Amino acid sequence: MRLSDCHNFSDFRRMAQRRLPGPIFNYIDGAADDEVTYRRNTASFESCDLVPNVLRGVSEIDMSVTVMGQKLAMPFYCSPTALQRLFHHQGERAVAKVAAKYGTMFGVSTLGTVSLEEVRRISSSPQIYQFYFHRDRGLNRAMIQRAKQVGVEVMMLTVDSITGGNRERDKRTGFAIPFKLNLAGMAQFALKPAWAINYFTHEGFKLPQLDEHVDMGGGTMSISRYFTEMLDPSMTWDDVAEMVRQWSGPFCLKGIMSVEDARRAVDIGCSGIVLSNHGGRQLDGSRAAFDQLAEVVDAVGDKIDVIMDGGVQRGTHVLKALSLGAKAVGIGRYYMFPLAAAGQPGVERALEQMRVEVERGMKLMGCSSIGQLSRSNLRFR
Repeated sequence: MRLSDCHNFSDFRRMAQRRLPGPIFNYIDGAADDEVTYRRNTASFESCDLVPNVLRGVSEIDMSVTVMGQKLAMPFYCSPTALQRLFHHQGERAVAKVAAKYGTMFGVSTLGTVSLEEVRRISSSPQIYQFYFHRDRGLNRAMIQRAKQVGVEVMMLTVDSITGGNRERDKRTGFAIPFKLNLAGMAQFALKPAWAINYFTHEGFKLPQLDEHVDMGGGTMSISRYFTEMLDPSMTWDDVAEMVRQWSGPFCLKGIMSVEDARRAVDIGCSGIVLSNHGGRQLDGSRAAFDQLAEVVDAVGDKIDVIMDGGVQRGTHVLKALSLGAKAVGIGRYYMFPLAAAGQPGVERALEQMRVEVERGMKLMGCSSIGQLSRSNLRFR
């Protein structure tokens, strides 16, 4: 299967599955418990129909948006994701270069495999730092200061991951960082030697945001233990309010789902919230972000930038979210699978396809700018 054979999300996913060892593919593809929320995230868009208008003069399309003070050429961005070096040796470098090419925002995770400093040198596009709240408050302050010094534009605190979700696919293979594979997992790696050649002939795996603080590579700390031992389940709104003051710039909470929490985010001075269930990887049975979007926008959309992610696989999904009032839409697996399949060319092809789909959809909807999208263009079954 070649990259030119990939025309949609499912094609990229299939190509990645052919390239990656099973444990790594399932780490990307998997979710919590019975994976009900994971499936609902995409299925939720199917209950919403687009109602197009015609004869509106749409030869020129402006799909730019401004979100949390950042001007984006497209209304979707690359959400921060962890461990990208495992998927392809180019990792975050590839994503940063493609985001810069398309003029959109991208994020680096606390569990990213390329440093904030290097990514900043690669791309001048708006950069997010996706942050986890640690028990060690000094570590939190040091990470905030580091991101400030680098010139990160948006701090994004993930608030739905105070403990790791129950990802049973990983348990079946023994997937962990450092690797602690069982026999079944090791057999899967043996079947994909091309991945091993790619992985072992390039620089060693590292987590540069954490290297100075946590020994993740010496066999002493796995990703699951990181979530259960280092992250602070006692985090409160007062803690977050202090972080907002320390950052003193665009601050976003990722993992908000309820109207009550959205209002609290406004009260403590956040610039944005991301409606997200972490791709179905945390609380299985959680509501899909798209299903919750209108309720939250109606409550706080005039006070804070509301973003959503989860299950986005088509340009029409982006248009539906924007029509409900989202300021922008995050994509995760949508670019991770093409990264795994083909590195930077894969990410470029994926973002170009999404850009074309959004532009085509806007023309067919009779909208020449994002601001013309509204709920009048939608009907729910």
